[in-house]
Amino acid sequence: MEIEQNVELSFETIEMDSEPLERVVRTDIYTINIGSQTKQVDLLLINDGQDLVTINFASILQEVNNKFPLRPMVVAAIHCGEDRRNEYGTVATVDYKGRGAKAGAYEQFILQELMPMVYSRLSDFSVREVSFAGFSLGGLSAIDMVWRHPTVFTRAGVFSGSFWWRTKDHEEKDYNPSTDRVMHNQVRNGDFQPNLRFFFQCGALDELSDRNGNGIIDSIDDTIDLMRELLRKGYKEGKHFVYLQMPDGRHDVPTWAKAMPSFLKWGWAL
Repeated sequence: MEIEQNVELSFETIEMDSEPLERVVRTDIYTINIGSQTKQVDLLLINDGQDLVTINFASILQEVNNKFPLRPMVVAAIHCGEDRRNEYGTVATVDYKGRGAKAGAYEQFILQELMPMVYSRLSDFSVREVSFAGFSLGGLSAIDMVWRHPTVFTRAGVFSGSFWWRTKDHEEKDYNPSTDRVMHNQVRNGDFQPNLRFFFQCGALDELSDRNGNGIIDSIDDTIDLMRELLRKGYKEGKHFVYLQMPDGRHDVPTWAKAMPSFLKWGWAL
């Protein structure tokens, strides 16, 4: 694929009145390498779009593209609402504290309001792939959406994913990590979808908790356990998923900014 030269990165902000979420949703739209000769584009949705403003995502995108030319792409960065812990999560079930109660409404917003709006703006192009990414709880929301809709999405990017999301408190006597962590359970009980690809990132300093006392922090344990579920399902590391563990990585925006170039190169470098 040839990329047109001298195509500038563009940016704009759109605000939508969402019926299922009952709030105004702000979405920042970034485009790169889309010019007069472009026929096909990729679409990437990212939760917690306000964090991309913090990390100056436009500069990161431009710097990566200068070194590793990217496919023509549109990035829709969705700002979270005040009720983030209810809008994000998993659609099939809330967690043990009832959080994630509006995840279904958020899914409706994505599929029935945001994506049709973006597609209407891309009517001159064919969309090659649609991906979804996010940070922490936003990462859990993204992979849940991708897993639930494999005919819509092809890639998920999860930075410090909240894979601890569970239906029982881990201090309960009958807590079982094999069945009570929601995303692990969904993968275990789901079907192998060969078109799906996954990017996982976690930091060695992501947290301090080690609930099972094995010397590995929970966030890494939970991420690795989810990858093991993918392996059991038939996915292969390197082909279907990659894992970036950062020795100095924390559960914060600066860490995710450092990981972003690896994610962009993985998914969209030519």
